[in-house]
Amino acid sequence: MDDFFAEGAFVASVACYALAALGCFYALAAIWAANRFVRSVPHRDLTSCPPVTILKPLHGIEPNLYDNLVCFCRQDYPSPVQIVFGVSDLADPAINIVRKIVAEFPDRDIKLVINSRRHGSNRKVSNLINMMSEARHDVLIISDSDISVDPDYVQGIAATLAGSDVGLVTCLYRGVAQTGLWAKFAGAAIDYHFLPSVLVGLMLGLAEPCFGSTIAIRRQTLAAIGGLQTVADQLADDYALGAAVRRAGLRVAIPARVVGHDCTQASALDLFRHELRWARTIRSIDAIGFVGTAVTHALPLALLGLLLGGMNIFALLVPAAFLCRSALQMEFDRAFQLRRRFYWLGPVRDILSFLIFVASFFGRDVEWRGHRYGVQPDNTLACYGEVET
Repeated sequence: MDDFFAEGAFVASVACYALAALGCFYALAAIWAANRFVRSVPHRDLTSCPPVTILKPLHGIEPNLYDNLVCFCRQDYPSPVQIVFGVSDLADPAINIVRKIVAEFPDRDIKLVINSRRHGSNRKVSNLINMMSEARHDVLIISDSDISVDPDYVQGIAATLAGSDVGLVTCLYRGVAQTGLWAKFAGAAIDYHFLPSVLVGLMLGLAEPCFGSTIAIRRQTLAAIGGLQTVADQLADDYALGAAVRRAGLRVAIPARVVGHDCTQASALDLFRHELRWARTIRSIDAIGFVGTAVTHALPLALLGLLLGGMNIFALLVPAAFLCRSALQMEFDRAFQLRRRFYWLGPVRDILSFLIFVASFFGRDVEWRGHRYGVQPDNTLACYGEVET
């Protein structure tokens, strides 16, 4: 019996080392993909500047909410830009932030929609559907409340959407950590796990993403795919919109720009809940692809191989994985002008990501905006009630 367990541990160790070796190649591929992405020339059709409506669904106060909303009011764009903010609760404290912005930017076309009507289990999409009645322009840009952008953002998005075969434009995003260690861990997960995996997936033709950071779409395209109502019960509503556009024979374009995503996690529990929801969302979209992301966890897998198999020649993969992951962090810092300098906590971040990856296979429930949901086999949501705090 002891021999049986020893042999099983050795086989498992070799499997872990094999995946870690693939993870080293993956890290090198991610470095190459990042440099290729930042060197690509963005589409610049400066003759196409149609009027734009920006839709910003809100829910409660976030630490940097005012600054994140104001940057959309400071866009350098020659055509009219309407901004529609929306909340579902008359008592939502975000209303005061919007009213402050309206007072500070009287020359901007800003509308606040307060409507509690529900159209499905996805509360953000319900909010967006309620906001659509006030949208005046044919080009719509939907962006989450925790996103920050540069002044030329609308210009770049509108120029990309002008392509004849483009049905939707979305953007990659980087982590912008607010104060605190856990927020920095959350930002590092975006910068050193999310960004590399998406870039490698795009390079290999394995990823078809669409992100809530930016969803730019023409009104007629949205109508042609059935409108926002078609994703009112979806957990990954952004991905579902992108998939619908692709099924309609149009392209989802990703310009060579990266927007900021605020990370405000104040505790280990906040971090765990957020990233577990994230992982289970990805798993619900593409289970096989999600399993394949095991190779992105090179260092934890190498350490697990060492634990199971003891010291042998394969143990050299531990320092190799560490070096490859460190190189990935340094190159992404340089390529995307990040200033995280997270190297000394990089191995801890990698181990945390691996533990959340494993935990994501045990259950389908997620916690989102203070509510607990069950993810059904068709990726729709069933609300189980509010989260106990």
